[in-house]
Amino acid sequence: MAQRTTPTPDDPTAPGTAPPSEDGGGSGERAAPSVDFRATAAGRRQSWHGMKKHVKRVLGWRLPNLAMRAAVGVAAPGLRTTGRLPVPAATREVTGYVDGAEYVMLHPARCVVAKELYWGRGRRPQPADDFALRVFAAAARRADVMLDIGAYTGLFTLAGTAVNPRLRAHAFEIVPEVFGTLFDNCVRNRVLHRTTLHHVGLGDPGSAIALPARSGGSALPCFYSTRLAFDDGVPVEVAALDSFTGRVPTGSAVVMKVDVEGTEAAVFGHGRGFLAEHRPDIVCEVLPGADTVALAAVLEPLGYRFHLIGADALAPEGPLTPHERFRDWFLTPRSRSGIEELGVPVAGTAPLTPPR
Repeated sequence: MAQRTTPTPDDPTAPGTAPPSEDGGGSGERAAPSVDFRATAAGRRQSWHGMKKHVKRVLGWRLPNLAMRAAVGVAAPGLRTTGRLPVPAATREVTGYVDGAEYVMLHPARCVVAKELYWGRGRRPQPADDFALRVFAAAARRADVMLDIGAYTGLFTLAGTAVNPRLRAHAFEIVPEVFGTLFDNCVRNRVLHRTTLHHVGLGDPGSAIALPARSGGSALPCFYSTRLAFDDGVPVEVAALDSFTGRVPTGSAVVMKVDVEGTEAAVFGHGRGFLAEHRPDIVCEVLPGADTVALAAVLEPLGYRFHLIGADALAPEGPLTPHERFRDWFLTPRSRSGIEELGVPVAGTAPLTPPR
């Protein structure tokens, strides 16, 4: 997300690693490659040629973890704030905080988001990431229904249901083993009774996804997408957002999170009816290279305004143009005063940061 250091493949501490990242849940229009990702050069670098999971396991042991902390504290104290360091293996869960509410995330040794919360002492370490979650929580407080599209292990689902005890949630996650942890987190937080979990991708219902049941990596994968191929893939259904239009009661206040890294155009393009009917507030990641023309073509006729999410405020309304530093946007039909009524600050007329 904004100023992104989270959900990157396995453990982003790997030097020189720059593969695609995705929180799952979306489906794009692009054709998937035919070679198993794990056999590609990028896949081998991703796993440190098979060594990453072993290195992380050792660094999770008590004494090596203490030694790592001491060394980092002296040589690179800022590394802790990235949320990327291995978590002690004995740590089973971590408590997160958002606007006075609490939630719990399991398995921080494997879940990259829970690991962030561990190093951030319950908050996302990067200010823009934390602010994006607070923007979502502010909208969720007044919502009746939420959709978490690309849920990963459920950060936004858990935050939304924590701040609003009457909120009904739908969480979409395509990766089988991640979906299992999403389920466990909802059980642990006692919100499964008002959360519907969908092992379904949203996008073009004519496309297909096949994902491995187990990744074998050092962390729960957060970058699998239709751009990757796997020899042992499990078929996963892809549905149109429009197919959920009738599942949300008419007149409901709706909030959405969309984090599908490059496939937003497919999600929104097959969701015009849903968007027109429910006009949700949306927190959406928009990466460089995203088809923002297609996104704007869907949203502008519905009266949507586009606000870049910065470190502590929204940018003024402006064109939907990817930013090299901040990656999350608040897409909403609300006016500036309507946003401020949510308790979300909007900056003045100047950009959040000068172009670099």
